[in-house]
Amino acid sequence: MKKELGKWLMDIAKYITTAVILSSVFGGTADKWIIYIGGSFAVILTLLVGLWLIKDNKKGE
Repeated sequence: MKKELGKWLMDIAKYITTAVILSSVFGGTADKWIIYIGGSFAVILTLLVGLWLIKDNKKGE
């Protein structure tokens, strides 16, 4: 169950990255740095939590 949630969170990180890139290309907002900082924070957070959930905790191998 944890691995599936981790994979899902990693997919969410990819979708956020795509959304940030597309919004910067097609968007006409003046404050693009807010989008970049918020998107980067969301991607890093979801990616790290996803990787933490899918890591294998087997010790001694």
